[in-house]
Amino acid sequence: MGVEGTFDYIVDLISSTKRKKRKQLNTVDLKVRMDCEGCGERIKNVLSGMKGAKSVTVDWKQQKATVYGFVDAKKVLKKAKSTGKKSEPWPYVPYGLIAHPYASGVYDKKAPANHVRGTDEPGVGTFNPVEEKYALMFSDDNPHACVLM
Repeated sequence: MGVEGTFDYIVDLISSTKRKKRKQLNTVDLKVRMDCEGCGERIKNVLSGMKGAKSVTVDWKQQKATVYGFVDAKKVLKKAKSTGKKSEPWPYVPYGLIAHPYASGVYDKKAPANHVRGTDEPGVGTFNPVEEKYALMFSDDNPHACVLM
């Protein structure tokens, strides 16, 4: 191995222990209870003051705050809660990602247009076999569906 090889090995070993772990570029969406534009500005000012936040957008009508940058989702949520507003991670997903978007536990009247509440729980967002049969009976995807449609 030689002297030079040993020296390079020791330098690599020392430099690898001193490296900091870099945060990844993230987009964090939050649902924050906002009543007016003033609430939205307050949330925007607090979140844009976070270390690593590149941009912050707030839509107070949709109750949504989006932070883009080198931030951690848990820290963003904690910072949003520090304002005294009710905050939670953005619970909605596009309509097309859920197999049965009108099943109980998934359909939400307060969801934005073309969105439903996302869930990872098994059994939620699915029909039992009897409901499945009737749902597929009137489906546009089923070529043997009811002709009245």
